[in-house]
Amino acid sequence: MRAIKCIANILTRNVKTISRSPKQIYPAATRNAEPILQILKKTLDGTKSRLQLLEVSSGTGQHALHFANNFPNITFQPTEFERSLLPSIAAYAEESKYGNLKEPLYLDISKPCLENQHGQFDYILNINMLHVSPWSCTEGLFRNSGQLLKPGGLLIIYGAMAVDGVLEPESNRQFDKSIRRQNREWGVRDVRDLQKEAAKYAISLRNMYDMPANNKMLVWAKL
Repeated sequence: MRAIKCIANILTRNVKTISRSPKQIYPAATRNAEPILQILKKTLDGTKSRLQLLEVSSGTGQHALHFANNFPNITFQPTEFERSLLPSIAAYAEESKYGNLKEPLYLDISKPCLENQHGQFDYILNINMLHVSPWSCTEGLFRNSGQLLKPGGLLIIYGAMAVDGVLEPESNRQFDKSIRRQNREWGVRDVRDLQKEAAKYAISLRNMYDMPANNKMLVWAKL
């Protein structure tokens, strides 16, 4: 179980805490929020009302607030395994412009979860979790997405990825070696392995986008 605590983010040592506030800041989340938002604007429906998005591994809550403020028609449900981050997410939720960012929930994605909400979500979003969590979390993400998403719903994943056995550039290969030294269960995942896992739950890859800092954004659809 101790290994799963990596879900929050490997960059915790770079966290800044806002004075007299539970809010925390991950510099990486600040940098990648806008590039991710641009892909979300191509992917999420910005007009239909009462849409529901589940964010798995919300970290500090920075992303959740940034995205919720840009999609007033979507209700965002943040979640996190690392309990120490829940107050930060809640503090960001209080700043929601439209009241569409809910209080965070504790969630262990490696296990069956939110069973009372099966088929309720239009979107599931997961950022920078797969490479710094055990493979059981990847399995759980796809398994639970297969249960929680509506037919036609989308699973959106962001992070460092290998493609067909190739991990580029050299900086990503060094990053992969570094995190594997920290924990043998961690490592940059290959898209082809993700596709095999997704297929078990009738989830297929729709789009793959190259992102800044050698990351990728994968958009999957539940069939």
